[in-house]
Amino acid sequence: MADWMRRKPMGRLAAQAEGGGLVKSLSWPHLVALGVGAIVGTGILTLIGVGVDRAGPAVLLSFAIAGAICACAALAYAELSTMMPAAGSAYTYNYVVLGEIFAWVVGWSLILEYSLVVSTVAVGWSGYAAPLLAGVGFPAELAKGPELGGLINLPAIFIIAVVAGLLMFGTRESARLNSLLVIIKIVTLILFVAVTLPYFQPDNLHPFMPFGFAKLAGPDGIERGVMAAAAIIFFAFYGFDAISTAAEETKRPERDLAIGIVGSLVICTLIYIGVAAAAVGAIPFTRFADSPEPLALILREIGRPGVAQIVAAAAVIALPTVLLAFLYGQSRIFLVMARDGFLPPKLAAVSKRGTPARITALTAVLVAILAGVLPIDQIAALANAGTLIAFMSVGACLLVLRKRSPDLPRPFRTPLAWLVGIGAVAGCLYLFVSLPSRTLLYCLIWNVIGLAVYFGYGRRRALLGSN
Repeated sequence: MADWMRRKPMGRLAAQAEGGGLVKSLSWPHLVALGVGAIVGTGILTLIGVGVDRAGPAVLLSFAIAGAICACAALAYAELSTMMPAAGSAYTYNYVVLGEIFAWVVGWSLILEYSLVVSTVAVGWSGYAAPLLAGVGFPAELAKGPELGGLINLPAIFIIAVVAGLLMFGTRESARLNSLLVIIKIVTLILFVAVTLPYFQPDNLHPFMPFGFAKLAGPDGIERGVMAAAAIIFFAFYGFDAISTAAEETKRPERDLAIGIVGSLVICTLIYIGVAAAAVGAIPFTRFADSPEPLALILREIGRPGVAQIVAAAAVIALPTVLLAFLYGQSRIFLVMARDGFLPPKLAAVSKRGTPARITALTAVLVAILAGVLPIDQIAALANAGTLIAFMSVGACLLVLRKRSPDLPRPFRTPLAWLVGIGAVAGCLYLFVSLPSRTLLYCLIWNVIGLAVYFGYGRRRALLGSN
């Protein structure tokens, strides 16, 4: 077997986890809160504006399609994470099941996903914080990137630094604060639905599908349609994969990981259905399309500015839960890649408090640079590309492992595994090709760079090849 196709033995995962230095401090309520905190965030609080701009009222259908595809991916993650309770998530599953080159590509894609998700959420948080900051005299040009006419997005950089500092302080403390903020976020969304539902007008849903179903470029060069929107707002659903990166810090991973992954996605799907229906029914979609703070804008449009301020303030308080979940996940994936030799081994160092402080700080610097200068829609689309690659690979791993090793112990067994696996692979592939053409080009460039790094650096430094 060629060295770039070598596979990591499952027994090695347990040995790495035992000697990794991470503290087992999380149980299933922490994981559900981590998942809900990761999933419910910029996607529903800000990207719903981008979604209706692409699909009109049919954004409801876009949400349903993206949610169904994510459900398939979530079930695949649940089975694999309980079989292989290691911190590397999809990267680790690919290393064990498909081989090193697949693991590298997926790890490289996860770097793209997690880094850009944090950047997107930080920009979204800044969008809600900016009006509040303007009230105390904060310069507008320092609250948005060059694309929007500013100099640099300092609020986005600030919140990344705060969350990274919290993560370096301790996992258990971060999880407790995250759970509190998640409750605030859910209560706020329930408040939005309760206030806007009385303003629901069926006429606002017509025409339901003004831009058609398939992706199609309009006169302004923007690609629209139900699937074009689904490929963007797919961002609103993922986040459950961050739970799988917490495997080494979970007290009972064989039970708690599946509860966290599936439970968080079910809760968030119910929330999204309510919020999306209330939003598109309250006012014509053209009035909040592409708004950086669509929910607050809708509330102001229906004459509820006081509630709009509450939603904006709650977003400022609660959106950092997404930053926490994804910065957490990114640092753990980097940690495992460093253990495997793909990154400098010193980055795998764990502090006295049981956190990978070095890699967390490095990740924070990277995403802060991105958040300071890039616009939210381009960031989100490119993040989706990395995620879709990871989700497709996890669906493939589920199918290959069911065929190759059907008798391996599976603490959580995905029902209808072949249907689920094929649904994850085919659904994510369709969403992938529905992404904006420029995004696909950037993704190709990113992966060409990644393969060059692997063959020029990673392949000969992989510790698996030296043993």
